[in-house]
Amino acid sequence: MLILFDHGTPRSIARWLYGHTVVEAIARGRDRLANGALLRAAEEAGFDLLLSTDKNIQHQQNLKGRRIAIIILGNSQRPAVHRYIDRVVAAVNAATRGSFAEVEIPYE
Repeated sequence: MLILFDHGTPRSIARWLYGHTVVEAIARGRDRLANGALLRAAEEAGFDLLLSTDKNIQHQQNLKGRRIAIIILGNSQRPAVHRYIDRVVAAVNAATRGSFAEVEIPYE
């Protein structure tokens, strides 16, 4: 699966996403795009999944009919994400075209 990490996604979690190709939005010059433009650009570039920390994306964008899967991390703090990495990996592996999921990661 080709995965795009939005600018708030801790890049260190890529090492747990075995069998997937991870690209950071900043590497493609897409870190400054608003969510709608980012989703369009990601779909046009052939990304299968957007991994983001923007909890408002589902309320700000019409996700119906999207080809890209979207996973939202409930917390962007690297140590917390690492403690719950099994949840992130499971969500990524379960993602299907056009799906949406939020991975709950408590603030501790």
